[in-house]
Amino acid sequence: QSQLVESGGGLVPPGGSLTLSCKAPFFSLQYYALCWFRHAPGKEREGVACISAHRGAATDYADSVRGRFTIARSNGGNTVTLQMTNMNSEDTAVYYCARDWGLDAGSHDHWGQGTQVTVSS
Repeated sequence: QSQLVESGGGLVPPGGSLTLSCKAPFFSLQYYALCWFRHAPGKEREGVACISAHRGAATDYADSVRGRFTIARSNGGNTVTLQMTNMNSEDTAVYYCARDWGLDAGSHDHWGQGTQVTVSS
């Protein structure tokens, strides 16, 4: 069983928006930093955004999404969302959430199973 569960993936047209959610059914996500990653075919897994624990006062973004994507906490800190706007084909990938801080995939041991995002007309 995955300790993290992503939802919200789907098909979106270029220029469109989509919001992903990450929840943790077996522990309180509010006590941990959390990051979103994505993995596109033929490319390495890429760190997208991170948010600190509790109130999420600190965030970090990859240059490729800065200004277009927003990571945030809700539901008392137990849901982490990734709001994606002005999307393009380069955003097509499987998106994963991972517990703890760091845009380097090697910093994480706890991952969700991923949700597919496809940007296409």
